[in-house]
Amino acid sequence: MRKILLLAVLAAVSFASCKKTVNDVSTEVTVSFPIISFGGASPYYSIPVGGSLPAIQATAQDTFYKEYDSVLIDKSTLDNTTPGLYIVTASARNKYGFTSYASIYVAVTNVNSSYNYGGKWYRALTNDTVTVTKLGTGLYHTNDLLGNPNAIVPAYFVQLDDTTLSIPSQDGGSFGSISGDKAKIYATPMDTTMQYIVVGTGIGTSVRRFVKL
Repeated sequence: MRKILLLAVLAAVSFASCKKTVNDVSTEVTVSFPIISFGGASPYYSIPVGGSLPAIQATAQDTFYKEYDSVLIDKSTLDNTTPGLYIVTASARNKYGFTSYASIYVAVTNVNSSYNYGGKWYRALTNDTVTVTKLGTGLYHTNDLLGNPNAIVPAYFVQLDDTTLSIPSQDGGSFGSISGDKAKIYATPMDTTMQYIVVGTGIGTSVRRFVKL
């Protein structure tokens, strides 16, 4: 671990002689950050429109100093009146001011809880198969948003209604911030198709289509 020096200046004033004596006191501090844990709970939640986010149980412990720190949950980014995918931030700060952050993903949607589009999806254009994982009602994660084996970008998305998906802005690695536009899903007796346009630096604007295997 890295170490830093915290310098404190103590001034002692002698009233008898009117002299000032300055002593430099240095303290060696190891750079260590709290680790935020949600215990047996998941950092993924799905609530209906107008619903409330359940109480989130989280703890934080600094592995070097072996001390527990308070965890703050910032819900200011959550709008439970509007369907979408929101990121709520948990933070913990140790006694030396080193702060850690963790993301909590919250889907706000009224879709049927029985919908499950998790599994393998095939993109014919690139002959690529991606994996979609259901994390909660309407909340999903894809291991490759681009459907390109040479440029893999994982991402989260939420199902807003029977045919509409939302892929909010998120970290796209070397592509910077990425998001999805015109995202749709169509389920028929023959097959289920998902399509969207990826918005990001250096990414083509063609519609990407996937068929569920």
